[in-house]
Amino acid sequence: MYINITDSPTSDNKGSSHDLVHYLEKENRIDKEIQPELWFNQDRMTISAFDTTQAIDNNIAKLSKQDAKFFLLNISPSQKEIAWLKERYGDESAKELFKAYAIKVMDEYAKNFKRPGINSSKDLLWFGKLENFRYYGHNDPEVKQGLKKRGERKPGEQMHIQIIVSRKDITNKIKLSPKNNSKGRNAEHSRRMGQFDRSAFKQSGERVFDEQFGFDRGFEETFKYANAKKKGLLDERVAMRTERIKNNPQYRPDIKPECKTISADNQIKLSFGKAQAEAAPYIPIKKRKKKNKEQEEDQGLTF
Repeated sequence: MYINITDSPTSDNKGSSHDLVHYLEKENRIDKEIQPELWFNQDRMTISAFDTTQAIDNNIAKLSKQDAKFFLLNISPSQKEIAWLKERYGDESAKELFKAYAIKVMDEYAKNFKRPGINSSKDLLWFGKLENFRYYGHNDPEVKQGLKKRGERKPGEQMHIQIIVSRKDITNKIKLSPKNNSKGRNAEHSRRMGQFDRSAFKQSGERVFDEQFGFDRGFEETFKYANAKKKGLLDERVAMRTERIKNNPQYRPDIKPECKTISADNQIKLSFGKAQAEAAPYIPIKKRKKKNKEQEEDQGLTF
């Protein structure tokens, strides 16, 4: 499960949300043969793009021009996770259950701030949009190489949800930023500032999916494993390797042959390839005799 938080890749989140909402409506404009996907939140499943923009843009009390007004969350299940949903529930039911899952993800988003009065998705102002496909853009290698055209659908299962969440809570009083990962001067300061642990949030998204849908996630498919492998310190990577072996008894890393104690002479052999007795014989280099000035003059070497 890929869960990411960005300011906004397509528009400035310090202004109106109009451009981002319009961009996320692209599927409704491009694919006329499918039923349009409307916006949703914890209270309603049929919200218009206009109402979404108006609600986000009017929830900015006491925010300066330079403050972020909203953030974009991307919830993208893997091909394996999408297949699991559709095989168990069918295409249409899978969509509705995936939306219900997104609401629970926003519950975890709210809890992660650890702020008084921010306990669930109901305390947030947010709107989600399910997208069935992804499309090639001008930056994709396939488009640059002329193999695909911009706007063509990408292959495979691509169902995902984009969520716009306001910087302010539902009361328009409390600032909430998932970009704030500062621990502050002390625990009390961190509590007031609303520290957000992005890693914990992403792991909670995996946990909720597995619990809600009975998904058996392999250890190597977890965010914890991938994050430690990519960013972890040596002791964290060793711990992940140990846990991988514990969770998968069939996995065994390559084990080097047992090292034996060797003598100092043999150490020299290993270091230099040969012991002194086996070293190549010494061949003296015959020095070229320097010619004196008179010899040079005789051979016509002076001018």
